Amino acid sequence: MAKTRAVGRLGERPIGDDGGRSETSNSNPFAMRGYEMRRVWTAPIAVLLAVGVTAGQEPDRPASPTAEAATTRPGPGDPEAPAGSQAGSLPISSNPASVNIVTGTGALGRLLGIDEDSGVQFGGLWIGDASGVLVGGRNPGDWGLNSLTIFDLNLNTDKLFGWSGGSFGTQFLQFSGQPTNILAGAFPGFDSLEVTPPLVRQELYQLWYRQALFNDKLIVRIGKMVPTFDFNNVVKPVPVSDPTAAIPAVSGLVYTPIFVNPTMLGVIPGYYNSATGITTTLAPTESLYFNYGVYDGNLANLRQTGLEGPHFNGYYFHIGEVGYAYRLGAQRKPGNFGVGVWGQTGKLDSFRGGKEDGANGVYLFGSQRLWFRKPDLDSSGVSGFYQFGANNSDALLARQYVGCGLTAFGLVPGRPADTFGAGLAWTWMTRGDRAGHVFFPSVPDDVPLQLAPSQLMIQAYYQMMLTDGFFFQTALTEIPNPGQNAAIPSALAISFRLLVLF
Repeated sequence: MAKTRAVGRLGERPIGDDGGRSETSNSNPFAMRGYEMRRVWTAPIAVLLAVGVTAGQEPDRPASPTAEAATTRPGPGDPEAPAGSQAGSLPISSNPASVNIVTGTGALGRLLGIDEDSGVQFGGLWIGDASGVLVGGRNPGDWGLNSLTIFDLNLNTDKLFGWSGGSFGTQFLQFSGQPTNILAGAFPGFDSLEVTPPLVRQELYQLWYRQALFNDKLIVRIGKMVPTFDFNNVVKPVPVSDPTAAIPAVSGLVYTPIFVNPTMLGVIPGYYNSATGITTTLAPTESLYFNYGVYDGNLANLRQTGLEGPHFNGYYFHIGEVGYAYRLGAQRKPGNFGVGVWGQTGKLDSFRGGKEDGANGVYLFGSQRLWFRKPDLDSSGVSGFYQFGANNSDALLARQYVGCGLTAFGLVPGRPADTFGAGLAWTWMTRGDRAGHVFFPSVPDDVPLQLAPSQLMIQAYYQMMLTDGFFFQTALTEIPNPGQNAAIPSALAISFRLLVLF
């Protein structure tokens, strides 16, 4: 069916047969078996969330003073880490492949005998993920297992050839997974690792050249890349030169909206559907940047851009962003914010029927240090973030979105590199009568099927560093009104994730 293919641009996974449950109307086809057990499950799961507090205790030492990828330049996506930082020893996002242009610690290259100062970094990551719906949703009691591997090669042209300001990067991605977000009836997803079919894929994830000019005031990157590194990246560390004030990776939440604003799902290339294009950053001061990018926009044309070469056929994705970094108050608490606009060209299928001539939207995001536990000593404390997005299109599932959250760094005794936090993600859906067919493709096309009016997700997580480069985290997600259909009962889901940087 025509709309079944739409998941390729929406970032979530449909299932044609839902165990014999009726899909012909918006009446409630979902059994609430086990739903009364919610209170029974909540207490032991809270204990699981706190497992890092007591597991693997070590003597007290100062919290890590630097961020995972903090830079002294405000332009996002730069691969350089600050001097003195130790890759793999600092808090990270729950999926570095979504937010970091260079992935891994380079340990694989060192194992192969590549000198750290040679200008060649060879590394990557592996993420193993298990998510299940404890009660409610579409398939209570079921689990989805996912595995992601990325190999990353980065070349510094200055060190290799004496060519100042240049770098070359390429990444290979391998993913093996199972339908996961569909189990809860969630859109956007509560687990960001599983995105869209095919759920077993190997692809050239990135292949780009980056050139910095005029003392890093102008940066151009061209090739196959992931625009969510550079645009609407709320997870990126706040850029400061003072390591004791740095905000590490802003959040370790695992749900989809922390990595891509739901109002751009289906048009912006990202994990794991990268795309060919060009990104330009103008950073006239240490605090201000302007980004503009244009990319192959065939994700909106239902093509898997991550698995295919570029297409130049009238479908293009344009995006521009301006951002500013600042220090606030007597303690000079760091913060930043960004505002952007985007446009998608080409004819798009509307969920109200017919065609739309492209789509447009706006967004904003920001993060702010709220509290220093030990000012001028280390980076422990609390920070917050916020997000907003809206578009004008009934060809996309999400029309408006707001999100916010809090993150605590280095507050657990004996666990200076651990973080924990919580986030809220509220998405308002298109009211098109054909939108529900994306997640219930066996329903006849002539039967109206809407999404839920909105979806609220509340997620809490704990991330613990097992040792340098090894992280484990648990996330618990409450979804009172799953977005795939208003009749789906509220869902309680849990996710376990192991991250290995190498």
